[in-house]
Amino acid sequence: MTLLGKRIAVVGSGAVGCYYGGMLAHVGHDVRFLIRSDLDAVRRNGLVIDTKGEVIRLPKVQAFATAEEIGPVDLILIAVKTTANRELERLLPPLIGEHTALLTLQNGLGNEEFLSARWGAERVTGALCFVCINRTEPGVIRHLDHGSISIGEFGKPVSERVRAVAAAFNEATVEARAVDNLAGERWRKLLWNIPFNGLSIAARANVAEVLADDDLRSLARSLMDEGLDAARRLGHDIPDAFADWQIERSASMGPYRSSSMIDFESGRPVEVEAIWGEPLRQGLAAGATMPKLDALYRIVKFLANR
Repeated sequence: MTLLGKRIAVVGSGAVGCYYGGMLAHVGHDVRFLIRSDLDAVRRNGLVIDTKGEVIRLPKVQAFATAEEIGPVDLILIAVKTTANRELERLLPPLIGEHTALLTLQNGLGNEEFLSARWGAERVTGALCFVCINRTEPGVIRHLDHGSISIGEFGKPVSERVRAVAAAFNEATVEARAVDNLAGERWRKLLWNIPFNGLSIAARANVAEVLADDDLRSLARSLMDEGLDAARRLGHDIPDAFADWQIERSASMGPYRSSSMIDFESGRPVEVEAIWGEPLRQGLAAGATMPKLDALYRIVKFLANR
């Protein structure tokens, strides 16, 4: 199987959607972007991806205002924030044909379950995007660091279609791997997202500031320990060394502002339940003790709702 000749739709054309969709379009894939606020700018100027010093310009991209204009596709990259999941019930049906696959690039827990309940588990795949990217202006994406993506089936081992998607990303110079345990990969990413996205709001601190402050760095590591315990109780054997590695590799991010921090400071909804609420509920149900995550969840929820 290959993605060549396949139609790909990007739903949620913000930083994540434009970066991964744009990289696929750059190497010749048929990518169609569903865009709202940036539509006029992208139609006029295309997309620009500044990826660690190399500037990729896509002067002409397929940008659409409605899903109906795009029509049925073979693969949908879902990159809306989890706070907008209900909108997918309206956005996705015009894009779904008999064999359409859904690939959620979203953060946190519960997204595959949401899609599966509405369009069938057989369609659903998920991906974890380990990347530092920001949208700096309409149609302009700045890729600061990292960028790898892990892709898996929902509740099943690696399939031919997952390998094909991973191969397409690798061809587009995005490091990608197919994984058998998608749920375990979600917990691996949460080990970073829970502390760093959470402290960015609760302490108003970017990544460099969290790492430079002894108390915040220690708290971040303690939150990772709670996540490790919860993940293991749920059957995902993640070693302590992985958390240590996550702390060490974060140093290269510098003063990176997490997506949650940007959403919070911009007055947009924050993905409270997907990143903090659902992991807490699943961990407690599995018998984990998570007092620090419980406190962080309550603080972030209060600040976000205020």
